[in-house]
Amino acid sequence: MKKVLLTLSIVAAAFTYASAQGLSGGLKAGLNLANFGGDDVEDAEIRPSFHVGGYLNLAFSDALSLQPELLFNSVGTKGSYEDEILGVPVEVEETVKLSYISIPINLVYSFGPVNIHAGPQFGFLLSAKSEYEINGSSDEEDVKEAYKGMDIGVGVGLGAHFGKLNATARYNLGLSSIADDDDADVKSNVIQISLGYRLFGGE
Repeated sequence: MKKVLLTLSIVAAAFTYASAQGLSGGLKAGLNLANFGGDDVEDAEIRPSFHVGGYLNLAFSDALSLQPELLFNSVGTKGSYEDEILGVPVEVEETVKLSYISIPINLVYSFGPVNIHAGPQFGFLLSAKSEYEINGSSDEEDVKEAYKGMDIGVGVGLGAHFGKLNATARYNLGLSSIADDDDADVKSNVIQISLGYRLFGGE
């Protein structure tokens, strides 16, 4: 938590400076291709989902800026395995659905309309559900207690803007295990493809 507060303090200081230099902001949304990784993850598959939220871009110069974002982020994974019910083998399809409020804070370097960016991301867990499908019947279970309340990761990506529109492709790598069991190594990794619209500031 101290690291988060320190990071937010740095962002606030940067915001104060950048307000005099150039401030823009807007909305963004897009596709998540989410999966789990780590030593204790086997046969996990990509779960397509989504993210939506807003961003601020705090310009220090024409080339360098800081971009904090506030996103609703749906991630997780899916997979299948064999089990037995009353001695009868069955195929179980499981989908894990995690919802976070995510705060990426990226340092952005622009050259013309194109940029590269990287930075930390902090996620705060809102809900965790596990959906099971067996022989066409489905059921859902609340599994929030199985996951930590906070996820820490790092993102790196490419972006481009076209007038008020912008597009981003980013990979978010989980750095900390999201499993509440300290002995389990489960990390959340996500490919994000976003479209955004600048509402104010900028060119």
